[in-house]
Amino acid sequence: MTNDAGTSVVLVTGASKGIGLACARIFLRAGRRVVGVARDPAHLAAAQASFAEAPAGGAGAPIDASAFIAEPVDLADAQAALRLVERVEATHGPIDVLVNAAGAARRYPLDELSAAAYRQAMDAKYFTYINVMQPVVERMAARGRGSIVNIVGQGGRQAMPLHIAGGAANSALMLATVGLARAWAHRGVRVNAINPGLTRTTRVDEGLEAEARASGRSKAELLAQAIERIPMGRMAEPDEIAQVAFFLASDAASYVSGAIIPMDGCATSVI
Repeated sequence: MTNDAGTSVVLVTGASKGIGLACARIFLRAGRRVVGVARDPAHLAAAQASFAEAPAGGAGAPIDASAFIAEPVDLADAQAALRLVERVEATHGPIDVLVNAAGAARRYPLDELSAAAYRQAMDAKYFTYINVMQPVVERMAARGRGSIVNIVGQGGRQAMPLHIAGGAANSALMLATVGLARAWAHRGVRVNAINPGLTRTTRVDEGLEAEARASGRSKAELLAQAIERIPMGRMAEPDEIAQVAFFLASDAASYVSGAIIPMDGCATSVI
């Protein structure tokens, strides 16, 4: 990742909220030009407005909100994703870093799981990543440099009845991450993934809602129980995930590729 903000372009998908928003913020704070992608223009506008606000308690470097370029695009549409990549590179220059954080598969109680649910999961999570990652990785390889960081999820490693469809999409993304890393390593492209566990985002509430429907228990009770299962005793903050994404994208991780980094407070403890 170049240190020249004038030539360093970072494309962040899912940039309007949650982990994607935190990733956009950390790259902006480092002086990068960030193209933020999400489906809803209003959410992107709100994200950009938040960058102009003073950091809480005066902490952290100020952010140049003008360095954030909002691109409202539905990345489930492969042609729209391709046009996005072409437009970004024609207008702003080569994409040096891609951070994929867009899309989330719904969680389904078993009596709601269907073929349509599996399709929704793949469209929402897998193809929103693949549709933008494929044209980007090809262009990075042609230039001989680039870094991709995929925000995936521990549900791809640990089978859960409420997350079968989404977990399958996550597993497919992990394989694609490692496969693309190996395929393009000789061309100077690195591809890594982060698997967050329970993280303080709106997606937590969506998952709790599905679990509440399946179990008949309250969301507050389910959340407390979920946190009890985390050895660190708390959920992650989006900024913590963004810090690791920034590291993986940077030259400090120049010999790291094909890695899947768990970030779940040691809850899964797999090797």
